[in-house]
Amino acid sequence: MAGRIRDVDIALVRERSPIADVIGEHIQLRNAGGGNLKGLCPFHDEKTPSFNVTPERGMYFCFGCSEGGDVITFVEKIEHLSFSEAVERLAQRAGIQLQYEQGGYVPRRDHGERARLIEAHRAAAEFYADKLMGPDAAPGRRFLSERGFERADAETFGVGYAPNEWEALSRHLMGRGFTADELVKGGLAKEGRRGPIDRFRGRLIWPIRDATGDVIGFGARKLLDSDDGPKYLNTPDTPLYKKSQVLYGIDLAKREISKRAQAVIVEGYTDVMACHLAGVPTAVATCGTSFGEEHIKILRRFLLDQAEFRGEVIFTFDGDAAGQKAALRAFADEQKFVTQTYVAVQSDGLDPCDLRIKQGDAAVRDLIASREPLFQFAIRSTISRYDLRSNEGKIAALDAAAPIVAGIKDVGLRKRYAIDLDRWLGFMDERFVMQRIAEVAGAQQGRQQRAPKAAPVDPSVRVERELLKLAVQRPALLGPRFDALDPQAFTAPDHVLLHRVIVAAGGVAQAGAGGREWVDLLVQHAHEEGARALVTRFAVEPIQVDAHAEERYAGDILTAAEAMPLDRAIAQVKSRIQRLNPVEQQQEYNKLFGELVALEQQRRVLRTRVAGGS
Repeated sequence: MAGRIRDVDIALVRERSPIADVIGEHIQLRNAGGGNLKGLCPFHDEKTPSFNVTPERGMYFCFGCSEGGDVITFVEKIEHLSFSEAVERLAQRAGIQLQYEQGGYVPRRDHGERARLIEAHRAAAEFYADKLMGPDAAPGRRFLSERGFERADAETFGVGYAPNEWEALSRHLMGRGFTADELVKGGLAKEGRRGPIDRFRGRLIWPIRDATGDVIGFGARKLLDSDDGPKYLNTPDTPLYKKSQVLYGIDLAKREISKRAQAVIVEGYTDVMACHLAGVPTAVATCGTSFGEEHIKILRRFLLDQAEFRGEVIFTFDGDAAGQKAALRAFADEQKFVTQTYVAVQSDGLDPCDLRIKQGDAAVRDLIASREPLFQFAIRSTISRYDLRSNEGKIAALDAAAPIVAGIKDVGLRKRYAIDLDRWLGFMDERFVMQRIAEVAGAQQGRQQRAPKAAPVDPSVRVERELLKLAVQRPALLGPRFDALDPQAFTAPDHVLLHRVIVAAGGVAQAGAGGREWVDLLVQHAHEEGARALVTRFAVEPIQVDAHAEERYAGDILTAAEAMPLDRAIAQVKSRIQRLNPVEQQQEYNKLFGELVALEQQRRVLRTRVAGGS
């Protein structure tokens, strides 16, 4: 059995695994100011980015779902690994040879299940790619050649060939030390009467990779007439591969998707290849399933689509009835994007691969450039089902299209499409059409529940929060005054808990220059439930002031925090005084009045300090 990974190796893995680079393999991050980065959270669905990364302290935190931690935590959560498996994964990425405290170097077979399955798929992809050049793979090479792909193209996309044998891949992988159980669990083989048999036989193979570039499954195209299986066969759902969460080509397209703020959705593996080779490197495809909500989540992480960043998603469909139906299914999910969403329809029914063969690379680029807004396509497809030569047909078409127009969130865009709808129907009565749409929109809005308004934040709680952020992120600005604070300065339960962690770590006097070492020390002392998440959150949440003004800001926040117990004490004394009769309870009244004068004097001293800038 492998022992515990050495602490020095874990520290080295953290040091050589820049958190922005690791997280950036899964989502698009943008500058959020103050040294922070921001993106759409990969752990929950959200419309606007609330996932923050602070490279300086090596931490991330989502203010939407409260997931947070360091680079190892992120890999644990995003890839569903144990702590040691996440460390091993990052070590492999950084080229670090791990050592264990019991038994030295760890052999590959002792890695976790996911790592083992990843290695098996990598070996399988190499096996298939090697077999593509063999004599038995001639039908596969002919298939590629007929579709305009050369050997170099096949190598770029890792295309391979599965021999038409029962156990070719299984024998190869078991000879490499993988078990029959691992092959079956990974979807590479099926249970046979005398052991595992290959899932893919006599087929052209495309490796399907996740966003980080790891092979997690395969798509296989039938080549032989004797094959009675489906034209395309995909890896079944496995611990690595979930077809509803996979986009073919995302590993190659993700950087261009982020750079161009564009994603092109095509229908097959050869279409992705054709688009990339024709100069549309943002193309991806689903794998044996229709485009759905999970695919949207993947794309949004790289598009970072939000109100102030308008990207575009382009669906390519055939111009036939099936293509129109697919486009309308896409329209149902359109509002889950904040991007501009389009349809690129090839009227002659050619898919991007066939289009490239017949008309060349430029025709593929032109198809994407001629995209039509999805709203327009959905409306026109809907009204095309009606006879617009009669008033009855026009009214029926209007009533069918009205919910689509009414569902457009942008009021200005909704009005423009209402005008277009009037023109397409031939009413020439914009007021009538708009009124009809407004009635539908009003009915839809009436069915929606109003979101509850957030309660205003108590100013004193805001002061507590800002002070604790400074204590975690900029402890040197606070000095001994923070450590001397009355614990009663903190009232919110989370703030009380975090203050206890800071005290347990020795106060900001132990923080030195701050940074990752200070945050790590706080994490080590965060023993109470929820304490670690608080440390992470406050290490990442932006400080609400420019960097050049932080010193003055820290002094003002400290002073405000010092004043808060005084303010509460003053309020309590005033309340007690108001309940007294100064004649009948003169002695107690005078005592409380003296306390009030002393407290007010202390507060004036603090106010003078603020005015003096100290």
